[in-house]
Amino acid sequence: MGKRRTIYEPQEKEATMKKKVTIIGTGLGGLASGLLLIKKGYEVEFIEKNDRPGGRLNQIKKDGFTFDTGPSFFSMSYVFEEFMQRCGIELPFEFVPLDPLYSVNFKGSTKTYHLYKNLGRLAEQFQDLEPDFEHKMRVYLAKSKRLFEDTFDIVIRNNFDNIFDYLSALIRVNPRHLPVLFKSFWEHVHGYFSSSEVRQIISLVAFFLGRTPFDTMAVYSLLSYTEFQHDGYYNVAGGMYTIVESIVEELVRCGAKFHYNAEIVDVVREGQKVSAVIDQQGRKYAGETFLSNADAALFRGRVLRRKKYDEEHLDRMEWTMGYLTCYIGVGEKLPQLNLHNYYLGTNYEEYALNVLKSPDTLQKPYYYVNALSKCNPNCAPEGCESLFFVCPVPNRQYKTDWSDRDEIVDSILADFSERIGVDIRSKILSRTIYTPQEWEAQFNLYKGSGLGLSHKMMQIGGFRPANFDEEFENLFYVGASTIPGAGLPMAIISAELAVERILKSFKA
Repeated sequence: MGKRRTIYEPQEKEATMKKKVTIIGTGLGGLASGLLLIKKGYEVEFIEKNDRPGGRLNQIKKDGFTFDTGPSFFSMSYVFEEFMQRCGIELPFEFVPLDPLYSVNFKGSTKTYHLYKNLGRLAEQFQDLEPDFEHKMRVYLAKSKRLFEDTFDIVIRNNFDNIFDYLSALIRVNPRHLPVLFKSFWEHVHGYFSSSEVRQIISLVAFFLGRTPFDTMAVYSLLSYTEFQHDGYYNVAGGMYTIVESIVEELVRCGAKFHYNAEIVDVVREGQKVSAVIDQQGRKYAGETFLSNADAALFRGRVLRRKKYDEEHLDRMEWTMGYLTCYIGVGEKLPQLNLHNYYLGTNYEEYALNVLKSPDTLQKPYYYVNALSKCNPNCAPEGCESLFFVCPVPNRQYKTDWSDRDEIVDSILADFSERIGVDIRSKILSRTIYTPQEWEAQFNLYKGSGLGLSHKMMQIGGFRPANFDEEFENLFYVGASTIPGAGLPMAIISAELAVERILKSFKA
Protein backbone atom coordinates (compact mmCIF):
# COMPACT_ATOMS: atom_id res chain seq x y z
CA MET A 1 0.00 0.00 0.00
CA GLY A 2 1.12 3.56 -0.63
CA LYS A 3 3.86 2.48 -3.02
CA ARG A 4 2.81 1.37 -6.47
CA ARG A 5 0.44 3.57 -8.40
CA THR A 6 1.22 4.09 -12.06
CA ILE A 7 -0.62 7.17 -13.28
CA TYR A 8 0.72 6.79 -16.81
CA GLU A 9 3.83 5.58 -18.58
CA PRO A 10 5.68 8.62 -20.02
CA GLN A 11 8.14 6.54 -22.01
CA GLU A 12 5.28 5.81 -24.43
CA LYS A 13 5.21 8.92 -26.62
CA GLU A 14 1.79 10.55 -26.75
CA ALA A 15 2.44 13.83 -28.52
CA THR A 16 1.63 13.37 -32.20
CA MET A 17 2.03 17.12 -32.70
CA LYS A 18 4.73 18.60 -30.51
CA LYS A 19 2.87 20.86 -28.10
CA LYS A 20 4.80 23.14 -25.76
CA VAL A 21 4.48 23.52 -22.01
CA THR A 22 6.03 26.60 -20.41
CA ILE A 23 7.02 26.01 -16.79
CA ILE A 24 7.40 28.97 -14.45
CA GLY A 25 10.00 28.10 -11.83
CA THR A 26 12.58 25.34 -11.53
CA GLY A 27 11.92 23.88 -8.10
CA LEU A 28 11.83 20.11 -7.86
CA GLY A 29 8.12 20.02 -8.77
CA GLY A 30 8.68 22.08 -11.91
CA LEU A 31 11.75 20.11 -13.00
CA ALA A 32 10.04 16.77 -12.41
CA SER A 33 6.97 17.90 -14.37
CA GLY A 34 9.19 18.99 -17.23
CA LEU A 35 11.01 15.68 -17.33
CA LEU A 36 7.75 13.71 -17.39
CA LEU A 37 6.41 15.89 -20.19
CA ILE A 38 9.53 15.88 -22.34
CA LYS A 39 9.69 12.09 -22.09
CA LYS A 40 6.11 12.03 -23.39
CA GLY A 41 7.24 13.94 -26.47
CA TYR A 42 6.24 17.47 -25.51
CA GLU A 43 8.39 20.56 -25.87
CA VAL A 44 9.34 22.08 -22.51
CA GLU A 45 10.56 25.58 -21.70
CA PHE A 46 11.50 26.86 -18.22
CA ILE A 47 11.46 30.42 -16.92
CA GLU A 48 13.37 30.90 -13.65
CA LYS A 49 13.57 33.96 -11.39
CA ASN A 50 17.10 33.20 -10.16
CA ASP A 51 20.37 32.52 -11.96
CA ARG A 52 20.33 28.78 -11.25
CA PRO A 53 17.69 26.04 -11.00
CA GLY A 54 16.44 24.20 -7.92
CA GLY A 55 14.31 26.61 -5.91
CA ARG A 56 14.78 25.85 -2.22
CA LEU A 57 16.63 22.66 -3.13
CA ASN A 58 19.75 24.64 -3.90
CA GLN A 59 23.42 25.05 -3.11
CA ILE A 60 25.94 27.59 -1.85
CA LYS A 61 29.60 27.42 -2.85
CA LYS A 62 31.72 29.81 -0.81
CA ASP A 63 35.24 29.99 0.62
CA GLY A 64 36.03 26.49 -0.60
CA PHE A 65 32.96 24.99 1.13
CA THR A 66 29.76 23.61 -0.41
CA PHE A 67 26.42 23.73 1.40
CA ASP A 68 22.95 22.40 0.57
CA THR A 69 20.64 25.34 1.24
CA GLY A 70 17.36 23.55 1.90
CA PRO A 71 16.30 19.92 2.43
CA SER A 72 19.12 17.79 3.81
CA PHE A 73 17.44 14.36 3.79
CA PHE A 74 14.18 12.80 2.60
CA SER A 75 11.92 9.76 2.90
CA MET A 76 9.90 7.65 0.43
CA SER A 77 12.83 6.91 -1.87
CA TYR A 78 10.60 4.67 -3.98
CA VAL A 79 8.70 7.76 -5.18
CA PHE A 80 11.91 8.91 -6.90
CA GLU A 81 12.64 5.42 -8.23
CA GLU A 82 9.16 5.05 -9.73
CA PHE A 83 9.37 8.54 -11.16
CA MET A 84 12.58 7.73 -13.03
CA GLN A 85 11.13 4.43 -14.23
CA ARG A 86 8.16 6.29 -15.69
CA CYS A 87 10.61 8.56 -17.45
CA GLY A 88 12.36 5.51 -18.87
CA ILE A 89 15.77 6.31 -17.35
CA GLU A 90 17.97 4.91 -14.62
CA LEU A 91 18.04 6.73 -11.29
CA PRO A 92 20.77 9.32 -12.01
CA PHE A 93 21.85 9.81 -8.40
CA GLU A 94 22.78 7.48 -5.56
CA PHE A 95 20.74 7.16 -2.37
CA VAL A 96 22.60 6.89 0.93
CA PRO A 97 20.35 5.31 3.61
CA LEU A 98 20.57 6.82 7.10
CA ASP A 99 20.85 4.72 10.24
CA PRO A 100 20.68 6.25 12.73
CA LEU A 101 18.09 8.51 11.15
CA TYR A 102 19.23 11.40 13.34
CA SER A 103 20.51 12.14 16.84
CA VAL A 104 18.93 14.20 19.64
CA ASN A 105 20.53 15.97 22.59
CA PHE A 106 18.72 17.77 25.41
CA LYS A 107 20.30 20.84 26.96
CA GLY A 108 22.06 20.07 30.23
CA SER A 109 22.50 16.39 29.39
CA THR A 110 25.64 14.64 28.18
CA LYS A 111 23.56 11.84 26.66
CA THR A 112 22.76 11.82 22.96
CA TYR A 113 19.92 9.64 21.67
CA HIS A 114 20.44 7.96 18.31
CA LEU A 115 17.24 7.21 16.40
CA TYR A 116 17.92 3.76 14.95
CA LYS A 117 15.40 1.97 12.75
CA ASN A 118 16.00 -1.22 14.74
CA LEU A 119 13.45 -0.85 17.53
CA GLY A 120 15.35 -3.12 19.91
CA ARG A 121 18.47 -1.04 19.55
CA LEU A 122 16.41 2.13 19.85
CA ALA A 123 14.65 0.87 22.98
CA GLU A 124 17.94 0.22 24.80
CA GLN A 125 18.52 3.97 24.99
CA PHE A 126 15.19 4.59 26.72
CA GLN A 127 15.29 1.85 29.37
CA ASP A 128 15.45 4.37 32.21
CA LEU A 129 12.92 6.81 30.73
CA GLU A 130 10.37 4.40 29.25
CA PRO A 131 11.04 0.80 30.39
CA ASP A 132 8.47 -0.74 28.01
CA PHE A 133 9.40 1.56 25.13
CA GLU A 134 9.71 -1.13 22.45
CA HIS A 135 6.20 -2.48 23.04
CA LYS A 136 4.70 1.02 23.13
CA MET A 137 6.59 2.01 19.99
CA ARG A 138 5.36 -1.04 18.11
CA VAL A 139 1.76 -0.27 19.08
CA TYR A 140 2.22 3.38 18.07
CA LEU A 141 3.83 2.45 14.73
CA ALA A 142 1.10 -0.09 14.00
CA LYS A 143 -1.42 2.76 14.20
CA SER A 144 0.85 4.97 12.08
CA LYS A 145 1.09 2.21 9.49
CA ARG A 146 -2.69 1.83 9.30
CA LEU A 147 -3.03 5.58 8.84
CA PHE A 148 -0.50 5.54 6.03
CA GLU A 149 -1.96 2.55 4.21
CA ASP A 150 -5.56 3.72 4.54
CA THR A 151 -4.97 7.32 3.40
CA PHE A 152 -1.91 7.65 1.19
CA ASP A 153 -3.21 6.39 -2.14
CA ILE A 154 -6.70 7.79 -1.58
CA VAL A 155 -5.84 11.28 -0.35
CA ILE A 156 -2.21 12.00 -1.31
CA ARG A 157 -1.88 10.50 -4.78
CA ASN A 158 -5.14 11.72 -6.28
CA ASN A 159 -6.42 14.80 -8.07
CA PHE A 160 -9.68 16.36 -6.88
CA ASP A 161 -11.89 18.35 -9.24
CA ASN A 162 -13.84 20.05 -6.45
CA ILE A 163 -14.63 19.89 -2.73
CA PHE A 164 -17.33 17.27 -3.29
CA ASP A 165 -14.82 15.08 -5.12
CA TYR A 166 -12.41 15.39 -2.19
CA LEU A 167 -15.06 14.66 0.43
CA SER A 168 -16.15 11.63 -1.58
CA ALA A 169 -12.57 10.35 -1.39
CA LEU A 170 -12.44 10.92 2.37
CA ILE A 171 -15.55 8.78 2.80
CA ARG A 172 -13.53 5.87 1.43
CA VAL A 173 -11.01 6.18 4.28
CA ASN A 174 -11.60 3.73 7.11
CA PRO A 175 -13.77 5.54 9.73
CA ARG A 176 -11.61 4.13 12.53
CA HIS A 177 -9.22 7.00 11.80
CA LEU A 178 -11.79 9.73 12.43
CA PRO A 179 -10.50 10.60 15.95
CA VAL A 180 -7.04 11.60 14.67
CA LEU A 181 -8.62 14.43 12.69
CA PHE A 182 -9.64 16.13 15.91
CA LYS A 183 -6.51 15.87 18.02
CA SER A 184 -3.01 17.25 17.69
CA PHE A 185 0.13 15.27 16.95
CA TRP A 186 1.27 15.96 20.53
CA GLU A 187 -2.00 14.71 22.04
CA HIS A 188 -1.75 11.57 19.93
CA VAL A 189 1.84 10.81 20.97
CA HIS A 190 0.97 11.68 24.57
CA GLY A 191 -1.48 8.78 24.58
CA TYR A 192 1.24 6.22 23.80
CA PHE A 193 4.27 7.35 25.82
CA SER A 194 4.72 8.61 29.38
CA SER A 195 8.25 10.06 29.19
CA SER A 196 8.49 13.73 28.26
CA GLU A 197 11.78 13.14 26.43
CA VAL A 198 10.33 10.30 24.37
CA ARG A 199 7.25 12.35 23.49
CA GLN A 200 9.46 15.19 22.31
CA ILE A 201 11.68 12.97 20.20
CA ILE A 202 8.81 11.10 18.53
CA SER A 203 6.90 14.31 17.80
CA LEU A 204 9.87 16.11 16.21
CA VAL A 205 8.76 14.90 12.77
CA ALA A 206 5.82 17.35 12.95
CA PHE A 207 8.33 20.19 12.55
CA PHE A 208 9.16 18.75 9.10
CA LEU A 209 5.74 20.03 7.97
CA GLY A 210 6.60 23.58 8.96
CA ARG A 211 4.48 23.78 12.10
CA THR A 212 4.74 22.26 15.59
CA PRO A 213 3.40 19.05 17.20
CA PHE A 214 0.85 21.19 19.05
CA ASP A 215 -0.89 22.53 15.94
CA THR A 216 -0.25 19.67 13.50
CA MET A 217 -3.07 17.15 13.09
CA ALA A 218 -2.51 13.68 14.55
CA VAL A 219 -3.15 12.13 11.13
CA TYR A 220 0.42 13.14 10.25
CA SER A 221 1.71 10.64 12.79
CA LEU A 222 1.77 8.41 9.70
CA LEU A 223 5.15 10.08 9.11
CA SER A 224 6.53 8.10 12.05
CA TYR A 225 5.83 4.93 10.07
CA THR A 226 7.69 6.32 7.06
CA GLU A 227 10.62 7.17 9.36
CA PHE A 228 11.10 3.96 11.28
CA GLN A 229 9.58 1.13 9.26
CA HIS A 230 8.35 1.93 5.79
CA ASP A 231 11.37 3.40 4.04
CA GLY A 232 13.51 5.47 6.42
CA TYR A 233 15.55 8.54 5.48
CA TYR A 234 18.16 9.09 2.80
CA ASN A 235 20.90 11.44 1.70
CA VAL A 236 22.24 11.69 -1.82
CA ALA A 237 25.86 10.97 -2.66
CA GLY A 238 27.50 14.24 -3.68
CA GLY A 239 24.91 16.36 -1.86
CA MET A 240 21.20 16.99 -2.24
CA TYR A 241 21.74 19.43 -5.12
CA THR A 242 22.82 16.43 -7.19
CA ILE A 243 19.09 15.69 -7.60
CA VAL A 244 18.61 19.03 -9.36
CA GLU A 245 21.78 18.78 -11.44
CA SER A 246 20.95 15.29 -12.70
CA ILE A 247 17.39 16.18 -13.72
CA VAL A 248 18.50 19.40 -15.43
CA GLU A 249 21.24 17.52 -17.29
CA GLU A 250 18.68 15.04 -18.64
CA LEU A 251 16.27 17.84 -19.57
CA VAL A 252 18.96 19.72 -21.49
CA ARG A 253 19.99 16.51 -23.24
CA CYS A 254 16.38 16.06 -24.34
CA GLY A 255 16.15 19.61 -25.69
CA ALA A 256 14.51 21.59 -22.87
CA LYS A 257 15.14 25.35 -22.86
CA PHE A 258 15.96 27.38 -19.75
CA HIS A 259 15.63 31.14 -19.23
CA TYR A 260 17.21 32.48 -16.03
CA ASN A 261 16.97 35.83 -14.19
CA ALA A 262 13.39 36.16 -15.39
CA GLU A 263 10.74 36.73 -12.71
CA ILE A 264 7.18 36.47 -14.04
CA VAL A 265 5.09 39.44 -12.91
CA ASP A 266 2.10 39.42 -15.29
CA VAL A 267 0.24 37.42 -17.92
CA VAL A 268 -1.36 38.16 -21.28
CA ARG A 269 -4.99 37.05 -21.33
CA GLU A 270 -6.91 35.86 -24.37
CA GLY A 271 -10.40 34.83 -23.36
CA GLN A 272 -10.17 31.86 -21.02
CA LYS A 273 -6.51 31.26 -21.77
CA VAL A 274 -3.11 32.70 -20.97
CA SER A 275 -1.28 33.40 -24.24
CA ALA A 276 1.98 34.67 -22.73
CA VAL A 277 3.69 35.53 -19.47
CA ILE A 278 5.71 38.70 -18.85
CA ASP A 279 8.87 39.03 -16.75
CA GLN A 280 10.16 41.97 -14.69
CA GLN A 281 11.96 43.44 -17.72
CA GLY A 282 8.87 43.35 -19.91
CA ARG A 283 9.95 40.32 -21.96
CA LYS A 284 7.08 38.13 -23.16
CA TYR A 285 7.13 34.34 -23.32
CA ALA A 286 4.34 33.01 -25.51
CA GLY A 287 3.03 29.51 -25.01
CA GLU A 288 0.16 27.06 -25.36
CA THR A 289 0.08 25.64 -21.84
CA PHE A 290 1.59 27.04 -18.65
CA LEU A 291 2.57 25.33 -15.42
CA SER A 292 3.45 27.49 -12.41
CA ASN A 293 5.95 26.15 -9.88
CA ALA A 294 5.71 29.42 -7.97
CA ASP A 295 3.68 29.37 -4.75
CA ALA A 296 0.15 28.52 -5.92
CA ALA A 297 -1.54 31.02 -3.60
CA LEU A 298 0.98 33.83 -4.05
CA PHE A 299 1.00 33.51 -7.86
CA ARG A 300 -2.77 33.83 -7.97
CA GLY A 301 -2.60 36.91 -5.78
CA ARG A 302 0.40 38.87 -7.00
CA VAL A 303 0.61 37.83 -10.66
CA LEU A 304 -3.02 37.10 -11.54
CA ARG A 305 -4.30 39.70 -9.03
CA ARG A 306 -7.20 37.56 -7.85
CA LYS A 307 -9.36 39.12 -5.13
CA LYS A 308 -9.56 35.79 -3.29
CA TYR A 309 -5.76 35.86 -2.99
CA ASP A 310 -5.10 39.56 -2.39
CA GLU A 311 -2.80 40.63 0.45
CA GLU A 312 -5.61 40.73 2.98
CA HIS A 313 -6.73 37.20 2.14
CA LEU A 314 -3.18 35.86 1.98
CA ASP A 315 -2.54 37.22 5.46
CA ARG A 316 -5.59 35.38 6.80
CA MET A 317 -4.34 32.03 5.54
CA GLU A 318 -2.24 29.85 7.81
CA TRP A 319 1.38 29.67 6.69
CA THR A 320 4.29 27.58 7.85
CA MET A 321 6.97 28.96 10.14
CA GLY A 322 10.06 30.75 8.95
CA TYR A 323 13.56 29.31 9.09
CA LEU A 324 16.80 30.94 10.07
CA THR A 325 19.53 28.98 8.32
CA CYS A 326 23.25 29.49 8.62
CA TYR A 327 26.01 27.84 6.63
CA ILE A 328 29.22 27.51 8.60
CA GLY A 329 32.62 26.35 7.36
CA VAL A 330 34.82 25.21 10.25
CA GLY A 331 38.59 24.82 9.95
CA GLU A 332 38.73 21.66 12.03
CA LYS A 333 37.29 18.15 11.96
CA LEU A 334 34.57 17.41 14.53
CA PRO A 335 34.60 13.62 15.05
CA GLN A 336 32.18 13.87 17.99
CA LEU A 337 29.45 15.25 15.71
CA ASN A 338 26.90 13.03 13.97
CA LEU A 339 25.48 13.57 10.48
CA HIS A 340 21.99 14.82 11.46
CA ASN A 341 21.59 16.37 14.90
CA TYR A 342 18.76 17.99 16.86
CA TYR A 343 19.54 20.15 19.87
CA LEU A 344 16.57 20.64 22.18
CA GLY A 345 16.18 22.84 25.23
CA THR A 346 14.35 22.34 28.51
CA ASN A 347 11.05 24.08 27.68
CA TYR A 348 9.83 22.14 24.62
CA GLU A 349 6.11 22.78 25.04
CA GLU A 350 6.50 26.46 25.88
CA TYR A 351 8.93 26.93 23.00
CA ALA A 352 6.78 25.09 20.45
CA LEU A 353 3.63 26.96 21.46
CA ASN A 354 5.34 30.32 20.95
CA VAL A 355 7.94 29.86 18.21
CA LEU A 356 5.54 30.60 15.35
CA LYS A 357 4.55 34.05 16.57
CA SER A 358 6.86 35.19 19.36
CA PRO A 359 10.34 36.53 18.51
CA ASP A 360 11.24 36.26 22.21
CA THR A 361 11.49 32.47 21.90
CA LEU A 362 14.72 32.97 19.96
CA GLN A 363 16.48 33.73 23.24
CA LYS A 364 16.50 29.96 23.85
CA PRO A 365 16.69 28.51 20.34
CA TYR A 366 16.08 24.92 19.38
CA TYR A 367 17.99 23.97 16.27
CA TYR A 368 19.15 21.28 13.86
CA VAL A 369 22.69 20.76 12.52
CA ASN A 370 23.58 18.82 9.39
CA ALA A 371 27.28 18.01 9.11
CA LEU A 372 27.31 17.72 5.31
CA SER A 373 30.98 16.79 5.10
CA LYS A 374 30.38 13.63 7.17
CA CYS A 375 28.52 12.09 4.23
CA ASN A 376 30.11 14.06 1.39
CA PRO A 377 33.77 14.88 2.21
CA ASN A 378 34.15 16.98 -0.95
CA CYS A 379 31.84 19.59 0.62
CA ALA A 380 34.73 20.90 2.73
CA PRO A 381 38.48 21.45 2.29
CA GLU A 382 40.82 18.86 3.79
CA GLY A 383 40.60 18.86 7.59
CA CYS A 384 37.45 21.02 7.66
CA GLU A 385 33.70 20.58 8.17
CA SER A 386 30.66 22.03 6.36
CA LEU A 387 27.84 22.64 8.83
CA PHE A 388 24.25 23.60 8.01
CA PHE A 389 22.21 25.02 10.92
CA VAL A 390 18.41 25.37 10.86
CA CYS A 391 16.45 27.17 13.57
CA PRO A 392 12.62 27.44 13.41
CA VAL A 393 11.59 31.08 13.76
CA PRO A 394 8.51 33.28 13.23
CA ASN A 395 7.94 34.19 9.60
CA ARG A 396 7.70 37.87 8.64
CA GLN A 397 4.03 38.07 9.59
CA TYR A 398 5.21 38.14 13.20
CA LYS A 399 8.84 39.29 13.05
CA THR A 400 9.67 41.88 10.42
CA ASP A 401 13.01 43.13 11.74
CA TRP A 402 15.92 40.72 11.36
CA SER A 403 18.73 43.12 12.23
CA ASP A 404 19.45 40.81 15.19
CA ARG A 405 20.35 37.88 12.91
CA ASP A 406 24.00 37.80 13.98
CA GLU A 407 23.08 37.94 17.65
CA ILE A 408 20.75 34.95 17.22
CA VAL A 409 23.33 32.97 15.26
CA ASP A 410 26.03 33.79 17.81
CA SER A 411 23.82 32.39 20.58
CA ILE A 412 23.27 29.20 18.57
CA LEU A 413 26.99 28.79 17.90
CA ALA A 414 27.79 29.36 21.58
CA ASP A 415 25.26 26.75 22.66
CA PHE A 416 26.46 24.31 20.00
CA SER A 417 30.10 24.77 21.03
CA GLU A 418 29.20 24.06 24.65
CA ARG A 419 27.32 20.89 23.75
CA ILE A 420 30.03 19.34 21.57
CA GLY A 421 32.87 20.44 23.86
CA VAL A 422 34.70 22.46 21.18
CA ASP A 423 34.43 26.22 20.73
CA ILE A 424 34.10 26.48 16.95
CA ARG A 425 33.61 30.26 16.91
CA SER A 426 37.30 31.07 16.53
CA LYS A 427 37.66 28.37 13.86
CA ILE A 428 34.96 29.62 11.47
CA LEU A 429 36.26 30.16 7.92
CA SER A 430 32.93 30.77 6.19
CA ARG A 431 29.62 32.13 7.48
CA THR A 432 26.39 32.82 5.57
CA ILE A 433 23.00 33.57 7.12
CA TYR A 434 19.51 33.36 5.58
CA THR A 435 16.59 34.76 7.58
CA PRO A 436 12.95 34.77 6.42
CA GLN A 437 13.86 38.04 4.65
CA GLU A 438 16.35 36.27 2.38
CA TRP A 439 14.07 33.29 1.83
CA GLU A 440 11.25 35.62 0.81
CA ALA A 441 13.39 37.81 -1.44
CA GLN A 442 15.19 34.97 -3.21
CA PHE A 443 12.41 32.41 -3.58
CA ASN A 444 9.19 34.45 -3.30
CA LEU A 445 8.07 32.63 -0.15
CA TYR A 446 5.16 34.50 1.41
CA LYS A 447 6.57 36.44 4.39
CA GLY A 448 9.47 33.99 4.37
CA SER A 449 7.29 31.02 5.35
CA GLY A 450 9.61 28.09 4.75
CA LEU A 451 7.19 25.52 3.32
CA GLY A 452 4.30 27.59 1.99
CA LEU A 453 0.78 27.06 3.28
CA SER A 454 0.37 24.97 6.42
CA HIS A 455 -1.34 21.58 6.44
CA LYS A 456 -4.29 22.33 8.68
CA MET A 457 -7.66 20.66 8.04
CA MET A 458 -9.02 23.42 5.79
CA GLN A 459 -5.80 23.72 3.77
CA ILE A 460 -5.24 20.14 2.63
CA GLY A 461 -6.61 18.03 -0.21
CA GLY A 462 -9.58 19.66 -1.90
CA PHE A 463 -9.33 22.70 0.39
CA ARG A 464 -5.79 23.53 -0.76
CA PRO A 465 -5.29 25.84 -3.77
CA ALA A 466 -6.05 23.58 -6.74
CA ASN A 467 -3.43 22.46 -9.24
CA PHE A 468 -5.58 23.80 -12.08
CA ASP A 469 -6.58 27.43 -12.50
CA GLU A 470 -10.11 28.59 -11.76
CA GLU A 471 -10.31 30.87 -14.82
CA PHE A 472 -7.64 29.92 -17.36
CA GLU A 473 -8.06 26.48 -18.89
CA ASN A 474 -4.38 26.24 -19.91
CA LEU A 475 -2.78 27.21 -16.57
CA PHE A 476 -1.79 24.63 -13.94
CA TYR A 477 0.16 24.54 -10.67
CA VAL A 478 2.76 22.33 -9.01
CA GLY A 479 4.61 22.63 -5.70
CA ALA A 480 4.27 23.02 -1.94
CA SER A 481 1.17 25.24 -1.68
CA THR A 482 -0.95 23.11 -3.99
CA ILE A 483 -1.68 19.39 -3.63
CA PRO A 484 -0.50 17.27 -1.99
CA GLY A 485 1.79 19.49 0.15
CA ALA A 486 5.37 20.11 1.26
CA GLY A 487 8.38 17.80 1.06
CA LEU A 488 10.60 16.34 -1.66
CA PRO A 489 8.56 13.17 -2.34
CA MET A 490 5.42 15.32 -2.28
CA ALA A 491 6.99 17.56 -4.96
CA ILE A 492 7.42 14.51 -7.20
CA ILE A 493 3.84 13.39 -6.57
CA SER A 494 2.65 16.96 -7.17
CA ALA A 495 4.41 16.84 -10.55
CA GLU A 496 2.71 13.57 -11.44
CA LEU A 497 -0.69 14.99 -10.55
CA ALA A 498 -0.11 18.25 -12.43
CA VAL A 499 1.07 16.43 -15.55
CA GLU A 500 -1.96 14.17 -15.33
CA ARG A 501 -4.08 17.35 -15.48
CA ILE A 502 -2.13 18.74 -18.43
CA LEU A 503 -2.35 15.53 -20.45
CA LYS A 504 -6.08 15.35 -19.79
CA SER A 505 -6.47 18.92 -21.06
CA PHE A 506 -4.57 18.06 -24.25
CA LYS A 507 -6.85 15.10 -24.92
CA ALA A 508 -9.92 17.26 -24.29
